[in-house]
Amino acid sequence: MNKNILIVGGGYVGLYTALRLQKKLRSQLRSGDVTITIIDPQSYMTYQPFLPEAAAGSLSPRHMVAPLRRILPKVRILNGTVTKVNHSERTATFQPAEGESREVAYDVIVMAVGSISRTLPIPGLTDIGIGFKEVGEAIALRNRVLHLLDVAESTDDPEVRRRALTFVFVGAGFAGVEALAELEDMARDSTKYYRNISPADIRWVLVEASNRILPEVGPEMGKWTLEQLRERGIDVKMETRLESCEGGHVVLSDGTEFDAETLVWTAGVKPSPVVNSTDLPVDERGRIKTTTLLTVAGVEGAFAAGDAAGVPDVTNPGEYCAPNAQHAVRQAKVLADNIIHYLRGEQLVDYRHKYVGSVAGLGLHQGVANVYGVKLRGFPAWFMHRTYHLSRVPTLNRKVRVVVDWTLALFFKRETISLGEMEHPRDEFRAAVAANRR
Repeated sequence: MNKNILIVGGGYVGLYTALRLQKKLRSQLRSGDVTITIIDPQSYMTYQPFLPEAAAGSLSPRHMVAPLRRILPKVRILNGTVTKVNHSERTATFQPAEGESREVAYDVIVMAVGSISRTLPIPGLTDIGIGFKEVGEAIALRNRVLHLLDVAESTDDPEVRRRALTFVFVGAGFAGVEALAELEDMARDSTKYYRNISPADIRWVLVEASNRILPEVGPEMGKWTLEQLRERGIDVKMETRLESCEGGHVVLSDGTEFDAETLVWTAGVKPSPVVNSTDLPVDERGRIKTTTLLTVAGVEGAFAAGDAAGVPDVTNPGEYCAPNAQHAVRQAKVLADNIIHYLRGEQLVDYRHKYVGSVAGLGLHQGVANVYGVKLRGFPAWFMHRTYHLSRVPTLNRKVRVVVDWTLALFFKRETISLGEMEHPRDEFRAAVAANRR
């Protein structure tokens, strides 16, 4: 009898689960006894730890994404969204990118829907705010920073110049600190090509509501990172909240007010809203209730892992696995094996992985790391950051391309070109049509 496995989400968990199932169920997939389907809005998986390097131009955005159809030739890929899961009937409502929605039947479901940015009802947040979770956001931010340098160089209005050269980052976790550090490094390097802009003219502001940054690397390394950022001229405001940013006028809880053209929101994530459109149990944080076996609690034939799953940490009783790539990649392997055990009627195994530590890049040749209690900073930490993440990138093809990008960067200066028109490719043609009508 054919068994249909549906994987909702093509991120870390979705890709690596399908990759392992494709390898271990090769004969069943060939015979048609098992069918695997992935549903995701995109046809690729984004390796998010490389977003800051892509934003800074150190890495081609094409090389930090993994094409699902090429990597998973035995898996059916459907591009669109799941709007509802009715597990009691073993069906999911699939809304394709074009056309009418339809029901997709399954026998086993894997909820690997990931997370979205957690925002707050702050006035004006959508006026100048941009997230930092997708490759499109990273490239748009890079283009924006370089475009605003062009704006500042080309204006005689001091207010326009000051506003253009002010960049605000809200949230001092990995995403915020790494993105800010990489872009500040890129912008500082870019100023050598401008006659009237120096690094001191660019204002970088990091806003953090708590009293520490990069909590994942520990208080000692977090304090060192804070000192490094401030030595680079970055205005780090601790225990401070963003009150409003209407029309680009930023107001902070410490009373500071200024104008800015750009605000990057990296203040946490929350489970994908798809979780609320299922009949699966959720916990108080909105995550799918998940057991140490990576099965959905109290439900037959349902599995979950990654950011949207509340997976108990067996190495730290009472705590849950952190929503990061380190856990997601490892959970996917256990999850895939447990699906096979489930289909064969065998005993499932617990997910067990002790968190080994964290690494973060702070721009070219700068980083911070705390791995197995060993604390590193500067070049050694930066090298470890690159080495670790290179080992995590899926497929040899992508690893080689990443290494080539890094190698070329040793011999050639990075590009400092804004290609903002890529975000609105039809504007020029529309203007030409309008001009011809006159």
